[in-house]
Amino acid sequence: MMAKLGEVCLINPKSCTLRDDTEVSFIPMTKVGEHGEFDASEIKNYSEVKKGFTNFQNGDILFAKITPCMENGKGAIAHNMKNGIGFGSTEFHVLRPDTDKITSEWLYYLTTWKAFRKEAERNMTGSAGQKRVPKTFLENYVVNLPDIDTQKSENKILRKVDDLIFLRKQQLAKLDELVKARFVEMFGDINVNNKKWMTYPLGELCTIVRGGSPRPIERYLGGTIPWIKIGDATTGENIYLNSTKEYIIQEGVKKSRMIKAGSLIFANCGVSLGFARIITFDGCIHDGWLAMEDIDEKLDKIFLLYSLNQMTEYFRKTAPAGTQPNLNTNIMKMHRQIVPPMEMQKAFISFVKCADRQKQIVQQSLEKLELMKKALMQEYFG
Repeated sequence: MMAKLGEVCLINPKSCTLRDDTEVSFIPMTKVGEHGEFDASEIKNYSEVKKGFTNFQNGDILFAKITPCMENGKGAIAHNMKNGIGFGSTEFHVLRPDTDKITSEWLYYLTTWKAFRKEAERNMTGSAGQKRVPKTFLENYVVNLPDIDTQKSENKILRKVDDLIFLRKQQLAKLDELVKARFVEMFGDINVNNKKWMTYPLGELCTIVRGGSPRPIERYLGGTIPWIKIGDATTGENIYLNSTKEYIIQEGVKKSRMIKAGSLIFANCGVSLGFARIITFDGCIHDGWLAMEDIDEKLDKIFLLYSLNQMTEYFRKTAPAGTQPNLNTNIMKMHRQIVPPMEMQKAFISFVKCADRQKQIVQQSLEKLELMKKALMQEYFG
């Protein structure tokens, strides 16, 4: 049957009244994740939260209504809360299902559906940076609602696919951990160089050049040349950066720095500081990137990348203080880079390639599962 959400669940139900000394769970926005994570471990007395917070109970769905949390997918099923009650951010919409008509899990999956989130985004109101999904959007959203038994069957299938997706992501993470552990086994703690390898100033081992940022960047966007921002440091698979979201026009290239596919880049400022990546396409780099070119023959590029990533925390702690941490070109030129024998570097790279082959197999399986989930959600909710 077709139904509006407002007909099958309460949207932002009235707050409960409890004794002041009743313990409840406290869930700020940070305790709700983008994949259904929900942390109810923080406990407060009702007297501390009865004013100025949103109230919900076990089985309710939390839906982040404010940008960018909504677009990022924040939301969860409330569960395992102290005395079954929670209070949290006023930036949550609370959906309480009529359990005779709709299950909590089916309703949660609906709110995670990309098409649902896109429609919610189109209906946001307010100014930039403070846009919110109005309650009326949720109340009037029309869904093709199957019977309860069908919902439970669909929930079971989606849950199984989710479990497999989670397993594949765990496998990828464990392969990354395995490579890092192998590096430490072979080369020790390079932050202190406890295996006493030969070291050289990095500036003697490669040419270090800084990117460039045409400003204002908005004037140069919309072209065909990949624009690699500092935020791209946290995207991509493994050590590779395979894509970017923005492109600039030819005029912007003159004010930036074009680098070739296969180049090693290092984020030298801000929250991304310390991340090294190899790009797999030609593109221009932001001035928060350093490119390392013409690498000496006694230093393997992949080994250099892993050794830089192994020292991320060290770089962050030692970066000069300022508006934001920054390791400029001169500082990186003076960085003492370990240079073990090439045969050891090559042995490590061989191990990395083996792990990468395994990761590729797992990644392909993950992508198939994600496509399957997308198709299922289109079938169930479309």
